[in-house]
Parts: sequence; structure tokens; C-alpha cells
Amino acid sequence: MAAESDKGPAMIEAEWWEYDSLDELSDAVAGDVGFIIDSAVEARNASLIAVPGGTTGPAVFAKLAKQKLPWKRVTVIPTDDRLVAVDNDLSNVREIARAFLPTGARVIPIVSGGAEDVRAAGNAADARLQDLPWPPDLVWLGMGADGHTASIFSGPDLQAALDAPKARRAIGVTPDPLPPEAPVARVTLTRAAILSARTILITITGDQKRQVLEQAIADGQSSKLPIGRVLAEVEQPIDIHWAP
Repeated sequence: MAAESDKGPAMIEAEWWEYDSLDELSDAVAGDVGFIIDSAVEARNASLIAVPGGTTGPAVFAKLAKQKLPWKRVTVIPTDDRLVAVDNDLSNVREIARAFLPTGARVIPIVSGGAEDVRAAGNAADARLQDLPWPPDLVWLGMGADGHTASIFSGPDLQAALDAPKARRAIGVTPDPLPPEAPVARVTLTRAAILSARTILITITGDQKRQVLEQAIADGQSSKLPIGRVLAEVEQPIDIHWAP
């Protein structure tokens, strides 16, 4: 495992952590997230973490959930979710609940049903998150091969997610084009909500995603990719965990 610092022209301070396998990455990230939770509960008697969907997140969840942590003090939310019922295969919170409810943690869905108008769904998600103690101790992001992160996609709603006011925590979005593997509207944390986190961590796998992310970081504010636009505004160092 190697680490290297990389400061792009936009002064994004990113530290890369490289692993030989997803299993090795999962062990390390589970350890890091456990430490964040423990430290937050010690400092504030509670911890709020936002975790991703996709495939890498759930690979880590099982290892994280096995740790002896003060789970009853922990609230877990998705960074984003699809406008589907919570028992639908496309639901991010379904995997999160499966992993963390048995620990005693509180899992808060940000989508309440499958038939809502996307704007109304975004407003409802924002209202639900306004009830939580903010900022999150951790926002843990994944990234798609197209450079989207959370559900901040290229398309007509990109600017609204990027430019939402600081007080706004979630927004409804419709990717254009809709991803074929999940062709539905979504709700997502806004850029401001993501960047408010005490810690930001990214997990990605594969050479293609690494190249996309490295280029997005190098391009900073001029990046055409959502992840580049989000990270260009980051003020704290971020950790990027990568496996082939």
C-alpha cells in the first residue's frame, strides 16, 4: 500500500491510498470509518455519517458493521438515493439498513416512496435532513465512470445541485441521460452539504475510474465532470482509497 499527496492547480489536497484488492481496501476503510465514529461519539456523544450506494460501499459495510462501536449513538444516511420504494432492488438505503440496523444504529432514509415528484422528493429529503445535527462527521463518496458522485450527474439539474444554498442539504435531480442500470430520478446531498462534512472520503476501483478522478482533480474548477466541480470547492484534505 502506498500513499502520495497530489495538489492540483485548484489546490485540492488529495491523498491517495492504494491497495492490491477490494478486500484490502474494505479492511482499511472500515477501520478509518470506525475511528471517525468513535472519535465523534467521544467528542459529541453522537455520530452522523453519510455513505454511498454502488458496489464498493456495500463491500465495506459488512466489515464496518462487525466492529464493536457505540452504534446506538450512530445515525447513518445515504449520500443519495433513487426514487423507488425502500424494498426495491435499486434502493441504496435498503443495503445500508441491511448492514447497520442489526448493529443498533439509526438508519434514516431520504426517500419516502417511489411515486413522488422529483422536486417534492428533494424538498422532503431536505426537510428530513434538517432535523439531524449537522454537519456530518463523514461524507463518504463513490464515483461513477462518467464522473458523477452521489447523484450529482451531468444534465439539467447539475447546476442546481452544485449551487444550492449552504442551508440546503438535499435536492431532487433527474440525470440526463438516465443511467441504463437505474433509469429513475433521485435525491442527493447538495455540494454544500457534502463539503460541510468534517471528513470527506472517496472509494473507487479500477484504472478507468482512477484516470477520470485524477483528471477531474487536475482540472479543478474547469472540470466538466460533477466530481471535479464538487471537489474544486473542498477546503479540507480528502482521502481517496483505490483498488484495481
